[in-house]
Amino acid sequence: MDRIIFATGNEGKMREIRMILEDLGVPIISMKEAGIFTTVEENGSSFEENAALKARAVMEQTGGIVLADDSGLEIDWLDGAPGIYSARFMGEETSYDIKNAALIEKLAGVPDEKRTARFVCAIACALPDGRILTSRGVMEGRIGYEIRGKNGFGYDPIFYLPEYGCTSAEISPEQKNELSHRGKALRSMKEKLEYILKEN
Repeated sequence: MDRIIFATGNEGKMREIRMILEDLGVPIISMKEAGIFTTVEENGSSFEENAALKARAVMEQTGGIVLADDSGLEIDWLDGAPGIYSARFMGEETSYDIKNAALIEKLAGVPDEKRTARFVCAIACALPDGRILTSRGVMEGRIGYEIRGKNGFGYDPIFYLPEYGCTSAEISPEQKNELSHRGKALRSMKEKLEYILKEN
């Protein structure tokens, strides 16, 4: 096996993924780099289902090992929203500056202890033999009161980490990979992939 395709076109995400999986000994390439431009409808009812839909669709086109993730922000005050609809919240073309400002507004007046939230990431691996492996990672925090930080992307600038006194967009990429939902899910998946690679 000469490569693993990760079913995303998000460059910020690919940087994180490559940092964590770099010692697998196999190149990790994006869909774009693989010349695949399929759009998969994410109509699953969970992060795991959506990740599996993407991974399977690309695996069926390429015949290789394909990873995909689905991740999002769950805010307890909003009954878990935006959840699996995080990317589609207020429309996929809406900038995250606007989305982040809207979420801060929705929590106006809500005290610290009720601003609890988490980032969730599910990763699916579609194998050529039809098997689907999944892993999940969670990062707990709170919704901040302002947009802060330039290191992250998406909802990172409003996701406050009380134990660090900053948002997840204010910590270093290396520290974020240690703490993040995606980092945890990727490390869990990496263990499974190491076993699969030994099989081959």
